Amino acid sequence: MTRLVLASASPARLGVLRTAGIDPVVRVSGVDEDAVAAALPPDTSSPDIVVALARAKAADVAAVIPELAADCVVVGCDSMLLVDGRLQGKPHEPEVARTRWADMAGRSADLLTGHCVLRLRDGVIVAESAECSATTVHFAKPTPDELDTYIATGEPLQVAGAFTLDGLGGWFVDRIEGDPSSVIGIGLPLLRRLLEDVGIGVTQLWRDARA
Repeated sequence: MTRLVLASASPARLGVLRTAGIDPVVRVSGVDEDAVAAALPPDTSSPDIVVALARAKAADVAAVIPELAADCVVVGCDSMLLVDGRLQGKPHEPEVARTRWADMAGRSADLLTGHCVLRLRDGVIVAESAECSATTVHFAKPTPDELDTYIATGEPLQVAGAFTLDGLGGWFVDRIEGDPSSVIGIGLPLLRRLLEDVGIGVTQLWRDARA
């Protein structure tokens, strides 16, 4: 039985996979994202940055799952919002989230999600496929009171771009152009293609999940 290992602590990504018929094993990577990004060449493109982060997370987890490494696929993801040519990750602090919203309210930005899939057999990585998805998000203009209340919930502090589509932040997204699951954190259409690249059909994972 081939197990899918999700190299992420994101409950949103886990929820997307479970709703789509897969109950992954969750292992959280210990990757220092800032260090990985800083080590990249200065001219690295935004899509390549999020793919590099996703690859680092997947590789970190692949190295520490001996109990699953006989037959599994490890999926790593990283999401960042591209605003005015600058990548924005998790704000962590209320004032940073407020500044981010000042930049993006009433405007559009691209949510980039890097995906990396590693195929393991007998503890060895035998195949890899990685790519970035991009979805354009059109933001509303929350009132000052709405923004204060939203930031006070804490939700935007721990998510890329200081917003969610599937949570409270969805009230402040007018529309998107692209894959909604990718905005949530893991794009199902892209993941299906990457799994096919490493020799795994998504329906095989459905069957294994029910076994």
